[in-house]
Amino acid sequence: MPPAPEHAFASDNAAGAHPAVIAAVLAANEGHALAYGSDRWTDEARARFRDLFGPSAESFLVWNGTGANVMSLATMLQPAGCVVCSEWAHIAVDEAGAPERALGAKLLALPSPTAKLVPEQLESLRHLQGVQHHAQPGVVSITQSTELGTLYTADEVAALCDTAHRMGMLVHLDGARIANATAALGGTVAALRSFTVDAGVDVVSFGGTKAGLLGGEAVVFLDPALARRAVFVRKMVTQLPSKMRFVAAQFNALLHDELWIRLAEHSNSMATRLHEQTRAIPGVQFDMAPSVNSVFAMLPEAAIEPLREWCFFWDWDVARHQVRWMTAWDTTEDDVDRFAAGLRHLLG
Repeated sequence: MPPAPEHAFASDNAAGAHPAVIAAVLAANEGHALAYGSDRWTDEARARFRDLFGPSAESFLVWNGTGANVMSLATMLQPAGCVVCSEWAHIAVDEAGAPERALGAKLLALPSPTAKLVPEQLESLRHLQGVQHHAQPGVVSITQSTELGTLYTADEVAALCDTAHRMGMLVHLDGARIANATAALGGTVAALRSFTVDAGVDVVSFGGTKAGLLGGEAVVFLDPALARRAVFVRKMVTQLPSKMRFVAAQFNALLHDELWIRLAEHSNSMATRLHEQTRAIPGVQFDMAPSVNSVFAMLPEAAIEPLREWCFFWDWDVARHQVRWMTAWDTTEDDVDRFAAGLRHLLG
């Protein structure tokens, strides 16, 4: 076996922070600044998010993705409301019940082989509305890009938003990998706006950690009326950074000169390269080519553990012997080529 590209395909969470982000944190470390966001770095970050989403957008920096989702939903839900999401949604599968515990609200996870919801699924919930015995569908939460690496088009998001709003519901977008989605759907700020602001999304969890930060996310209210209680909710759900300038400085570096999009374009391209390098290897199967930076492969069962011991990755659908390989902003062509060579060697 060739030398392993250690942990290179475990997750974009396994990647380091971009050098520009590290430099920005070091620069922000000079002297004192008022806490809890009363600083020039946070003011700049708010301005940058307004540049992305429009002058009425209100942004709030938080610690992590689960916190961003919980804060978003906590500001959107009414008493007895429930959150509608796909069966693959991170809030339903990978957040240890945090939304339900923190919000005291039901998650209504609907079946979806592509991890994407469609308007007809929302329409099917009309019979619950107004019935006192049922939790009331109050928020639709979608993920972009999805947990299966699929993408909603701008028109698909708009159709969901139209249906949700007609039914009196709000729309939350979990954008843990919103950079990868933006890169895949056009690679411009206009592309970002097409599936968020223009489509009618109300609140966005904007991912930073997977995009190249040390750690930090943002909750962006595209409907400013929903942000009125957000400053209190953020504190209540333990997502108020004291030395907020360090989270803000990271975002200022990432959002400068569209670095976040360029890094995501590279990450996506490395996933495409990985798919191309491995799809012809006997025993390797794919349902589809990657749209973003996640590659889902079916492998011979006996090959999974030896390959994982050589270069770590996560299982996905164990029953199908499906695994997930993730690329990141710092994945190199050499990482991809060595991994493909190792897989080819292992499968003979």
